[in-house]
Amino acid sequence: MPETEIHGAGNFDVAELSFDDFKNIVINDYRIAFESRQASLIGRREVLTGKAKFGIFGDGKEVAQLAMAKAFKKGDWRAGYYRDQTFMFATGMSNLKEFFAQLYATPDVEKEPASAGRQMNCHYATRFVNADGSWINQAESKNSSSDISTTSGHIPRLLGLAYASKLYRDNPELKDMTNFSVNGNEVAFGSIGNGSTSEGLFFESFNAAGVLQVPMAISVWDDAYAISVPAKLQTTKEDISEVLKGFQREDGTNGYEIFKVRGWDYVALCETYKRAIGVCRHEHVPVLIHVVEMTQPQGHSSSGSHERYKSKERLEWEIEYDCLVQMRKWMIESAIVTEDDLTELEDAAKKHVRKCQREAWDEMNVDIVAELNEAVALIEELAQQSAAKDDILEATEVLRLCVDPGRKDVFTAIRKALRLTTRENTNERQVLTNWLNKHTDITGDMYNSRLFTGTPSSPLNVPVIDAEYANDAPLVDGREVLNACFEANFERDKTIVAFGEDVGAIGDVNQGFSGLQNKFGDLRITDTGIRESSIIGQGIGLAMRGLKPIAEIQYIDYLLYAINVISDDLACLSYRTYGGQKAPVIIRTRGHRLEGIWHSGSPMSVILGAMRGLHICVPRDMTQAAGMYNTLLRGDEPALVIECLNGYRLKEKLPANVGEFTVPLGKVEILKSGTDITIISYGSTLRLVIEAAHELEKSGINAEVIDPQTLYPFDTDNVCGNSLKKTNKLLVVDEDLPGAASAYILQKVLESQKGYYSLDCPPRTLSAKDHRPPYGSDGDYFSKPSVDDIIEMVYSMMSESNPEKFPPIY
Repeated sequence: MPETEIHGAGNFDVAELSFDDFKNIVINDYRIAFESRQASLIGRREVLTGKAKFGIFGDGKEVAQLAMAKAFKKGDWRAGYYRDQTFMFATGMSNLKEFFAQLYATPDVEKEPASAGRQMNCHYATRFVNADGSWINQAESKNSSSDISTTSGHIPRLLGLAYASKLYRDNPELKDMTNFSVNGNEVAFGSIGNGSTSEGLFFESFNAAGVLQVPMAISVWDDAYAISVPAKLQTTKEDISEVLKGFQREDGTNGYEIFKVRGWDYVALCETYKRAIGVCRHEHVPVLIHVVEMTQPQGHSSSGSHERYKSKERLEWEIEYDCLVQMRKWMIESAIVTEDDLTELEDAAKKHVRKCQREAWDEMNVDIVAELNEAVALIEELAQQSAAKDDILEATEVLRLCVDPGRKDVFTAIRKALRLTTRENTNERQVLTNWLNKHTDITGDMYNSRLFTGTPSSPLNVPVIDAEYANDAPLVDGREVLNACFEANFERDKTIVAFGEDVGAIGDVNQGFSGLQNKFGDLRITDTGIRESSIIGQGIGLAMRGLKPIAEIQYIDYLLYAINVISDDLACLSYRTYGGQKAPVIIRTRGHRLEGIWHSGSPMSVILGAMRGLHICVPRDMTQAAGMYNTLLRGDEPALVIECLNGYRLKEKLPANVGEFTVPLGKVEILKSGTDITIISYGSTLRLVIEAAHELEKSGINAEVIDPQTLYPFDTDNVCGNSLKKTNKLLVVDEDLPGAASAYILQKVLESQKGYYSLDCPPRTLSAKDHRPPYGSDGDYFSKPSVDDIIEMVYSMMSESNPEKFPPIY
């Protein structure tokens, strides 16, 4: 039967506790909640006084989070959002000093382990990757995946964290991975605001969890608003658990257990969470705990006041039904504690929180003040030897008068002093320059590092093994090379799993996994519903828990449906945790040279812009793709592999070491040497470029053709720039739109590799037209680069340099 009736106060389960023990637990819970509230109040004041840039807090949600924390055990996982500070304090996964260190953006991972100052406050994470890239023992830890600000953006990841428990429970091959799981008994706890349940990511992932039957527990903190928007404009019936009643499991069906409880009722909350998480943990049934009648005393964030949009009656109700007010009242009425004792506790708590706040500020500020004093001394020494003495001293005076100075202020003063003395050559200026260079490196690590974890297990460190071919190597369809590669890797590594639309029973639409589900089982090679965002989230969660997922998106055009999860969560994971977390997901998809608006995709500029933090692999054929998979499956960083849609039935030789040879990332391949022009292309267009290059030879033009193989990283050995020194002409051929991925390649070659200085004519790009290709071969021919286009573009460039030898075609 549905469980959406509100659970009221009943008999608190104290069977195994003495009354004194029970009292101590309750009083300690209240202390944690009260300290958390004080942290919220002080945090807002620190923002308003300018010490912090922005504040968002969990006030009003404290008591429910105490109850949730009681059900959270070692080995469990959290994927929550920015209201969960009380839960983090109650579980011991964070503390007050770390709370304030993050509020002040302290760039010290020891003081602020969640993000080293890279995230807004109340964005939590525990560190589960050691400095050498190895995993901690997750089964013995309480684990929090890294928070993101995007509403409901964390829910797909929550699905993956829960799905890992299912695999660890149901796949006997994983039983010995005791550092990651104890028989799959772990629960993935998620939290979300009621407003965010209107997002598509919530519904998509919620449905997937019901289908998969995974131990996922979602708590909805319902305070009746989403910033200023009331529930009547957010949710049908103004009640998400009413909307989701159809997901309630019944005899013979899958589904959820759904609970509803008031956010100010301590006893009912404790009972509800004990019951709900018990079902979730032991029966592997997802649960929804809808916590209603919550408040938000300080409004949404430090950016505004909730008095602007809440009625007087609502504000009065929130004061009366504040969860701390109600818990305090219940404790006194139940003779758990006297009012005098509570007042004494509260006074002590206020002092403790203020002490933690001051220590966090002082510990962060002491380093900055020391740097400031060093800088001022060096600048003043420079001033004494400079003709610009007065202007330089004015800069130091501005620096001295800074209220709550930051490193920005220090650097600004130094750089101004160096600009003012550009024409002076003194020892003092050199000393100041050296200081700036040294601290630029330090701040580079603070603010600009760890886009990838960069551990010894990085795919960039995987040894290069060349493909080997027998004398009688069979010529097979490209899809068969991939199939053999996947089979060999699944045999080698029991942690590899693959899933996506049509991946399982039919072996994917292009047969790369043909027959492998029958061999390895449907837990390792799995069909999913049509749900791109949660497929990626499923991969993120699995990868965080020690598995190696291949998450397939059927066509690159549909990768856009998952781009928010890839960009906001996966791509920035290592960066936003300062390398403390990793999720080595391999996203497999296919695209390029097909026909029709939604099956011809090459949105490479979108990918390059939104997915920085993934390796972007663009193999020209299936042998190259296989080598890249072999590399990535031995590494620990996320990647996107885009296979060529029109290459699956083209013939390729089958390598004898099909599951072992590797293609290094960031290393280009010169497919044809030449002296007259450098042509860079990737993916499907490379076949056209090679065909064009052979015809160009008949006109006396010797083109050098380069395949970058990966767009990120791009040509780490500067092969393209060196080629340009020889040919002095550059053409980039690309299926993306004009000024898109081709502009990225030009920036890499002309600016990063200094190729500009080798040019004897303007570089050119040949890309698709400014629209998506229409259906049919003619539409493709007139919309994307053709062999004719490539030949004539190269010829015209040669004609510009030597019109006598190469007279215009038209």
